[in-house]
Amino acid sequence: MKQVSVINSIEVPEGFEKTAISVRDTYIAYFKSKPGFVSSTFYRSINSDNKFNFVNIVVWDSYESFQAVVNSGFNSDDGLNTDDMKVLGKGFPSPIKVSPGQFEIIRND
Repeated sequence: MKQVSVINSIEVPEGFEKTAISVRDTYIAYFKSKPGFVSSTFYRSINSDNKFNFVNIVVWDSYESFQAVVNSGFNSDDGLNTDDMKVLGKGFPSPIKVSPGQFEIIRND
């Protein structure tokens, strides 16, 4: 099985940084309790003019493990999975905006 990286580019308005970090930490604690979770790395931009000032990368051991956690979140407008967690970046409160995507490694140099 190939690992999958979920890369969330996050727009966090000034004054909402602590909220974004807290929400991210809550989700990582939840993900760590699930089979297939490999790691998470959280980045903050060093350039003030970047649209996305935070990026969170969560690695799963397979797309199937990722799907098992997100499950019904794909089919819910609120992104709620069967554990009542808002997934796919929908757990962040407004005005924080998340652009999630799922990727596989094609080169690692």
